[in-house]
Amino acid sequence: MRAWAILMMLQGHFIDGLLDTAFRDGSSVAFSIWKYFRGITAPVFFTVSGFIFTFLLTKGDKTGLQNPRVKKGVKRGLELLFIGYLLRMDLFGLLQGKIYDSFYLVDVLHCIGLSLLGIIGIYLLAQKRKKFLFPTALLSITVLLFLFEPSYKNWGFTFLPDAFANYLTKSNGSVFTIIPWFGYAAFGGFLSVVFTKFKNFKHLYTVAIPLFAITGATLIAYSSDLFLYISQLTEIQLFANIYFNNYLIIRLGDVLLVFSVFMLLRGLLKNSTVLKMGQSTLSIYIVHFMILYGSFTGLGLYRFFHHSLTPAVAIPGALIFMIVCTFSALKYEDNKEIIKLRIATTVKFVFVKIEVFSLGIFQIGKSRFFRLLRKVSRAKN
Repeated sequence: MRAWAILMMLQGHFIDGLLDTAFRDGSSVAFSIWKYFRGITAPVFFTVSGFIFTFLLTKGDKTGLQNPRVKKGVKRGLELLFIGYLLRMDLFGLLQGKIYDSFYLVDVLHCIGLSLLGIIGIYLLAQKRKKFLFPTALLSITVLLFLFEPSYKNWGFTFLPDAFANYLTKSNGSVFTIIPWFGYAAFGGFLSVVFTKFKNFKHLYTVAIPLFAITGATLIAYSSDLFLYISQLTEIQLFANIYFNNYLIIRLGDVLLVFSVFMLLRGLLKNSTVLKMGQSTLSIYIVHFMILYGSFTGLGLYRFFHHSLTPAVAIPGALIFMIVCTFSALKYEDNKEIIKLRIATTVKFVFVKIEVFSLGIFQIGKSRFFRLLRKVSRAKN
């Protein structure tokens, strides 16, 4: 599922960023289908990330701080935050002593990194209490974030510095915010705990596939009408607001449908390359960000072809883009240790040369300084 989501993200970012606006026709069936499926990508990716992380976090015998996955998870979360900011850095601006506002914008990596840290925090708070508290807390967070989204989505959080406010509001240009997107990661964590509890159940997939499909279809088809009915019954405006923009619950239904499809096709999706793609999503994301958006230099496809391609060019271009990003990332994963060793060796060599050069300059400067002092009769033993 994560491999599918990352491929959907690649083509989605490529076409959305480069397709000419003249061809974004809402009346076109093909464009409408593409747009709908593009909207599924992020919810699926967040949910699957929460699912996988929570599954690994809870599968061992050790709990709390003794669980080695806690330390690994904190490291991973901080790493994603660091890479998220690194990809938005402009080296040319940095050389001029400038940090542009876009550096502080929050994207998917920031939110997933913070979501992992959030799941760890909930896990540590709940681990000494009843076992049902952890999944209950995760599901409750999802429900609360999704239900109250109409209330907090317009908050500007102007009392916070922009670097922190960007995690909570899109008003400054952030693509994702931790609220409500943490809700999908938390829901994935909830599903993971339930799956772990019943993973040895003989009829797990026989029950789960139709259950997920029916629940997902129900959320898509009837959740909006349900909120409208509740608002009329209770006269609470919040439920009416959800009815008018019910994308979070509908996308949750889409996620459940995608889960059911992949469970149904699980026997056909065990190809080693597909599995490796699912394990290399971070590398694929980094490569795509550098090629498309021009991380560090600003010289990406987005700069030269922004909203300028026809469908005849954009569609095959997206396919080529997906292949290039995936192939490059998998090659990097195959040679990651060698590449890291060479980078470390190069960095160490550069630092040694800088140190030798600095010492040489210091010695020359010291010699000339004392020579000057002697000339003016101020040199001391």
